[in-house]
Formats: sequence, C-alpha cells, structure tokens
Amino acid sequence: MKNLIAILVIIAALLGFSSLFVVNEGQRAIVIQFGKVQRDADTGMPTVYEPGLHFKLPFIEQVKRLDARFKTLDGDPDRFVTSEKKDLIVDTYVKWRISDFATYYLSTNGGNQAQAEDLLTRRVNSGLRAEFGSRTIKEIVSGERDNLMREALIRGADSAKELGIEVIDVRVMQINLPTEVSQSIFQRMRAERQAVAMEHRSEGREQAEFIRADVDARITVMLADASRESRELRGEGDAEAAGIYAEAYQKDAEFFAFIRSLQAYQKSFEGGNDVLVLEPDSEFFKYLKNMSGK
Repeated sequence: MKNLIAILVIIAALLGFSSLFVVNEGQRAIVIQFGKVQRDADTGMPTVYEPGLHFKLPFIEQVKRLDARFKTLDGDPDRFVTSEKKDLIVDTYVKWRISDFATYYLSTNGGNQAQAEDLLTRRVNSGLRAEFGSRTIKEIVSGERDNLMREALIRGADSAKELGIEVIDVRVMQINLPTEVSQSIFQRMRAERQAVAMEHRSEGREQAEFIRADVDARITVMLADASRESRELRGEGDAEAAGIYAEAYQKDAEFFAFIRSLQAYQKSFEGGNDVLVLEPDSEFFKYLKNMSGK
C-alpha cells in the first residue's frame, strides 16, 4: 500500500510539473496541440501567453517560446540596379519584431529565426529593388534617399505581414559603386583633374612669360637710362676736367708741360723692362737735357 501511494505521489508530481511552464521576460509563448496552434474558443485567435507562470495539458500540449523583442537584421551588402541600368552596392539594415506569433511559427518552420530573417531579407530587398529601379543615381544620392527608405519600409511592411512580422524601420546605411565602376570613375576624375592642372600650368607659364617680358623691358629701359645718364655725367666730367686743364695751362704753360712730360716718363718706364727707340734730338727728352726744356 505504501509503495502504491508513493508511486501515485510521484506520478502526481510529474503531472503537476509537466503541466506548468514559465515564459521569461522578453518572450511570448504559444501552445501546440496535435500540431496545431492553440486558439481561443470564443474569438478563434491564437492564444499568446505573456511572461509569467502558466498551465498546460501535460504530454499533450507543447510550448513554443518566441522572442518578442525588437531585432536587427543586418545582412551583407547587395547589388541593386538603378533606372539608368547602373549597378550599386547597397548596405541596409532592418528593425523588426514578431507581430503574429502563430503566423510566424507556421511560416518559419516552427519559429526558426534564421529562416525568418532569410525570408524577410528577400521581401525587403524586393521592395528596395523596385525603389532603386525607379530612380537615377543622382536622385538616390542627392535627396531621394529618405523617400526611398520610406517607400521601401511600406513595401517591406506589407509583404512581411504574411510572415507574422512587423517591420519597424528600413535604413540604407551606405551606397557604393562596384569596384570596376569605381575604378573607371576614379580614372576619369583623375584625367579631368590632370587636364585642369595642365590648363592652370599653361596659364601660369603664359603669365610668367608676360611678367618676364615686362620685367626685361623695364630693365632694358632702366639700363638705357642709366647708360645715357652715365655718358652725360662722363661728358660733363670730361668737359670740367678739360676746363680745369685749360685753366691750369693758361696760368703756367711751361710748368704744365713739365708735369705732363714727367707723367709721360713715368708711364713709359713703369714696367721696368720697357725699351724706347728714339732719335737723340727728340723732344721727348727735352726736360732731361735741359731743365728749362729748351
């Protein structure tokens, strides 16, 4: 009898333990019975259990806990085509959460988050392709990005309802050109910059030649003016010197002739090895023969 009571107590404890389940904060739970989501008998809506302690039928009902928090889907950059048939590499992220837990569970193979994100990525990218395909590159990068993200959010939210998902936000983080296109654009920009630089250098050389010619002309004029002034000063000096010589000659012609002869002697023999061939009665030595010069 005691063994039977112990067995019954153990069975009761197991049944009681298996009939209880806990839903943690940030989670919601649905109950699966015979492969179907448990629904409210009156409304027919799926029964969603809030955080706390709840009861279920042991061994018959299974509990599926789902993350009810906001989640971020940040996938790899993808290639999109504009209305000009130009390729763009676009990096986006999506904020989402579960809105219909029963639909989410059934459409994602039992609440598989990886599969849910894969399906959501396809739907959001489909909306983005439609928006990128209706705009040019200039419109996308200049002022249409906000409109593009808003329209993509609307499209993504509509299509994600089929998955039981609410799309909170769709953001375009970065837009790049493909590597091969970027290289082509960089080369074209480099060629344009080089052409502009060559034009500036040509203009600089032209201005340099003009400035150099102007300076050379000024220098030529200044040198001509200086040469003219020097000749005038030299002429005035020579005239003044001739006047002084003439005045001195008039005062004492004999003494002036004597000084001039001495200067001529000095100039003739200052080398030390000079040889003069003159006639003995030449007037060059008249002051050597006679102090009076006669």
